[in-house]
Amino acid sequence: MSDSAKYGSQTVGEKGARIGGVLRVLVLGGYGFIGLEIVRALLARGVAVIGLARSPELGRRLLPQAQWIGADLAQLVTPRQWALLIEGVDAIVNAAGALQDGPRDRLNAVHHRAISACVAAAEAAGVRRFVQISAVGAAVDASTAFMRTKAQGDAAVRASPLEWVILRPGLVVGRNAFGGTQLIRMLAATPWIEALAYPDATMQTVSIDDVVEATLLAKDGKVALRRTYDLVEDEPQTLRDVVRAFRRWQGFQQPPASLIAPRSAARLVSAIADAAGMLGWRSPLRTSAMRVIAENVLGDPAPWRAAGGGRLKTLAETLRDMPATAQERVYARASLALPVMVAALSAFWLASGIIGAAQLDRAAALLPQLGAGAARAAVLAGAAADIAVGLALLARRTARRAAVAAAGLATLYLALGTVLAPQIWADPLGAYVKILPAIVLALVLALILEER
Repeated sequence: MSDSAKYGSQTVGEKGARIGGVLRVLVLGGYGFIGLEIVRALLARGVAVIGLARSPELGRRLLPQAQWIGADLAQLVTPRQWALLIEGVDAIVNAAGALQDGPRDRLNAVHHRAISACVAAAEAAGVRRFVQISAVGAAVDASTAFMRTKAQGDAAVRASPLEWVILRPGLVVGRNAFGGTQLIRMLAATPWIEALAYPDATMQTVSIDDVVEATLLAKDGKVALRRTYDLVEDEPQTLRDVVRAFRRWQGFQQPPASLIAPRSAARLVSAIADAAGMLGWRSPLRTSAMRVIAENVLGDPAPWRAAGGGRLKTLAETLRDMPATAQERVYARASLALPVMVAALSAFWLASGIIGAAQLDRAAALLPQLGAGAARAAVLAGAAADIAVGLALLARRTARRAAVAAAGLATLYLALGTVLAPQIWADPLGAYVKILPAIVLALVLALILEER
């Protein structure tokens, strides 16, 4: 990021000035799953918050009361790049993170190199306090890059002379969902059958409200500093018990049948999700999430209690204090349906284009009004457009625009077909009629393909 970068509506030079002496806190990952709740809580306490995230425009839509810096954390890997960002800041909270490497996520840069550079810049700038949101199980010898790079970032924080606190939450349960909790909600919403790959894997949850409160206590120095604390409920539960608790919370009935999926099936699903991840889809079924769950999500709540943090909520208490509404049920089922919708619509358009090109003469014969040459050209152009839409639907970056294009293209085909070959409306197989559900599906997909 260059020194001439803009920060929300402010320039770098304007950002450094204090606002009436109010405490200023920089929150990395400011509109993420955990970061957004931290920003809200800080604002409610009268703190001047600067949120760092990829899209300052989205940040301003979500919480206009905060200042927003647009930056990709993975590119901020030197202290010099951080120097202007932390000017005038009293404390930094790192709530940023990524689950697995992909086109938009580089774990070593986000979790390690960027945090090392930020810590060095904070030390040089005289920032007092640094609160690092890590994860239970973070270790340099962990089996996942997620946990290894988290541990490397933690080590950089520990090595600094700052007044730091590292918080390591278990499975975080909040009003929104991401990663592990998104996976749990999807599993709990599965109809007809309860299918689990690692039903006896154990985990300890933590309410996002407790994570936020712990962050505030650490920021205020109300717990012992230069310490690492696990944020987890007292007793572990099995994945099966957690999923069933979520199912009851969401208001879904327990399915009549259950299936323990073999590990080979889980690995296959994760391999498919990993492939989708290379196309930009951040599925909670990717290998990292599944492996973390399989290896258990466990921590020690005792040090946090001993430091004065108190007992953290159990899963039952967390869900009790967070009543589910219709939106939880719709979200969970939509999360299940989304990959099926994308795959089905992409396959529809790819098949349409391939079949049209493969049966060029037969398709051109349906358009005698255009003449043989023009009809063949029209069919080939349509086939190319169909294939392009089908491929674009598979990539997360282009999927929403492709869904809109699919609806528009199908509508155009229907209109042209009505003019050039109206008799097909009377086809007993309903060739034109069947285009209508494809248009609706494309529009529905475009509506729900929103980033968190």
